[in-house]
Amino acid sequence: MIACGALAGHVREIAARRGWPLHVRSLPAQLHNRPGQIAPEAERMALDLLGRGYRVVLGYADCGSYGALDEVCARLGISRLPGLHCYDVLAGPEAIAAMLAREPGTYLLTDFLVRSFRASVLAPLGLEDHPELWSDYFGHYRRLVWLAQAATPELARRAESVAAMFGLPLTVIEVGTTRLERALEAVIAKGPPAHAAANPP
Repeated sequence: MIACGALAGHVREIAARRGWPLHVRSLPAQLHNRPGQIAPEAERMALDLLGRGYRVVLGYADCGSYGALDEVCARLGISRLPGLHCYDVLAGPEAIAAMLAREPGTYLLTDFLVRSFRASVLAPLGLEDHPELWSDYFGHYRRLVWLAQAATPELARRAESVAAMFGLPLTVIEVGTTRLERALEAVIAKGPPAHAAANPP
């Protein structure tokens, strides 16, 4: 599985617990800051793995590729996770759509984003050097929602810290990884039988 770096840790944990013979290769989560590069990078890695005899699936939703990942899947005969983004995979598309309909100015966090907010968001946007740009990027948000996969006290502290940066209330919705696990199970079950190479990449 070629997985987004934001999901790869959960994918590995689920695969190990379920005893799946799944080898996870991750692409950098920071590609979400340049979503046009996700499909080319996923295709490059997929072609390499397919050429070495692996069966390949994508641990990505559309993720801002605007259908480009679906084109890669169609070209290479592989499958991806359902939904527009990982929020759909974690919480369900209906729940996310309803949440955004109630308050369009909602900023969504996952455990990965809570852990890596400075490295994944502040640094790439240059906000640590230019905090005056904060309102240009985030001034229209009205609330933060943390879709918590594992709401530990440490992550809760970090999530509150992110909310404090926004000056906005934090809503915590504990989604766990059940939906992700079901989506992984379904995508792995698709396609032709695997003829795995002798050793993982």
